Amino acid sequence: MRSSFIKYILFVALFAISFQIKAQQSKSLSEQMAATVMSIWKDTLNTTPSGFKPTKWSYDLGVVYEGFEGIWKRTGDASYFKALQKNMDSYLTKEGGINNYKQTDFNIDNVKNGRTLLMLYKVTGQQKYFKAATLLWDQLQQQPRTKEGGFWHKKIYPNQMWLDGLYMGEPFYAEYAAFIKNDKAFDDIANQFIWMEKNSIDTKTGLMYHGWDESKTEQWANKITGKSPHFWGRAMGWYGMALVDVLDNFPINHPKRKELLAILSRYAIAIQKVQDVKTGLWYDILDLPKGKDNYHEASASNMFVYTYAKAVRMGYLPKAYFGVADKGYKGIKNAFIEPGGIDKINLTGTVSVSGLGGKPYRDGSYTYYLSEKVVVNDPKGVGAFLLAANEIELAALPKPGLGKTVLLDSYFNNETKIDQSGNSLVWHYKWDEQANGGFSFLGGLFNTAGFKTKTLYQAPTVANLKAASIYIIVDPDFEKENPKPNFVSEPNINAITAWVKAGGVLVLMANDAPNAELKHFNELAAKFGVFFNGDSKGKVPVPTNFETAKVVVPSGNEIFKSPSNLFIKEYSSLKLSENAKPVLKDAAGDNVMSITKMGKGIVYIIGDPWLYNEYVDGRKLPDTYDNFKAATDLVSWLSKQII
Repeated sequence: MRSSFIKYILFVALFAISFQIKAQQSKSLSEQMAATVMSIWKDTLNTTPSGFKPTKWSYDLGVVYEGFEGIWKRTGDASYFKALQKNMDSYLTKEGGINNYKQTDFNIDNVKNGRTLLMLYKVTGQQKYFKAATLLWDQLQQQPRTKEGGFWHKKIYPNQMWLDGLYMGEPFYAEYAAFIKNDKAFDDIANQFIWMEKNSIDTKTGLMYHGWDESKTEQWANKITGKSPHFWGRAMGWYGMALVDVLDNFPINHPKRKELLAILSRYAIAIQKVQDVKTGLWYDILDLPKGKDNYHEASASNMFVYTYAKAVRMGYLPKAYFGVADKGYKGIKNAFIEPGGIDKINLTGTVSVSGLGGKPYRDGSYTYYLSEKVVVNDPKGVGAFLLAANEIELAALPKPGLGKTVLLDSYFNNETKIDQSGNSLVWHYKWDEQANGGFSFLGGLFNTAGFKTKTLYQAPTVANLKAASIYIIVDPDFEKENPKPNFVSEPNINAITAWVKAGGVLVLMANDAPNAELKHFNELAAKFGVFFNGDSKGKVPVPTNFETAKVVVPSGNEIFKSPSNLFIKEYSSLKLSENAKPVLKDAAGDNVMSITKMGKGIVYIIGDPWLYNEYVDGRKLPDTYDNFKAATDLVSWLSKQII
């Protein structure tokens, strides 16, 4: 009896261990690292390994926040967004001030978190975030500069540019400038990189020294060149991440974009040469692998992986460089990742800090760099790991749309408004729109699947549809929304129909009658055996009563394999004829979605724009609704229809 009981206990224990292992394996490494962050720094992400400082405005938190943002956008799990918003709010006043931030310090590190502020403003529309970001923009407008125009790293470090500062200032500078349409700023942004490279590069190796002193008076500065003595890994990591992040917002046609890409190319060559062939990692001092006590350093290795992986994904570097990132990431997992409990991991091997000058004085010597402590779960290293891991995890997802284009209409749906800076803004169901009514999450899923997302601002023709594999028309305007709406006309219908017959994949998303122009849109839909009834089903009279807009997905659905419950609010039901067939019905038996095959192409139709951010990004709907999964499945299904 006792033996049987012991066997039973062992069985239960083994089952529990097995279950825990499987549970841990079900979460990606980026999610496990994020779980560690939420556990050990739950009150604030502005922290050091030895404790937290809840009132200090520091760039450390910004790196972690951007890691959280990336995971949120990849998974649709809004817990990441809510965590970063809660913690960022703890540093802001209601009026948009920043606690314990002093603009006149002219510390460029303090500008870093402006990117998170801008993201929060774009998503929520809350003015306090834009006001706080504007304080940081204003700092950059007044930041002391070198004689040629480079930003000083800090007021207390006069005449100095550090590689670190490019990451702290320039990605925010570029994003804010793009947001307010200040095109003049991009010459200055490009020049910061150009000057930094010119003044700090070693022409023999292509590596850049940590800092440069224009005055050549600092003890650490070479008296002829002004350069610091060594190539510090994390400093070059900051610079690389700055480049790939700035390029996201740098105008495509700006003449200096080519110079930035050329710098990135030179950078990629130099960093690859100092990657440890055996481990895939990088050393704290990059060019001295055999130096006494030199070691593989986690934060720099993560930053290089992020830079290479993102640059390849965005097309900034050739695809072959992904091998450098992949090798580096495998090295990181082998050397620096340790179990941290169920669904958690720890990151070892990050140097806590390294700088130049200050008190006590840091002379930039090899001995100095190797004297700084190496710690576990340093936020700079953790943030860089979140970014790197998310990039690798994005790369591992299927890419059925690689080399193909999904085209979003902005001719029939072309609403405009005046933005916070007085500029005219095209909005409502747009790829780059992060607010509730935008399609940034849907666009992100298309991008993850390998598609290029583009917008068509002209009337559709056979010629301008030719390069598109998928064409999406959403919620056509009427006079209430646009004083000069473009109605669907016969030439448009003929061009679209011919394109579908030739193999195009068409997506039509209408709306209920009070919110869309259906008369002319129905003339197009009729070509595919569909009529928008113009009713308004799935009304939600009480904002939190989501059940009234629930549509259940039956097992075996042709399109949706993952979701069970969808939230589709105030949609027009469909009347079907000819070869149109339903793919989803509501509880009353009315048609919610349909598909129609025509020639070599296919058409998917629904009476609502239902996959806009408000109901996909996870911030509003309860966990019982699966709109993010549905969007993922729809993108997958559409990609399979392309001939």
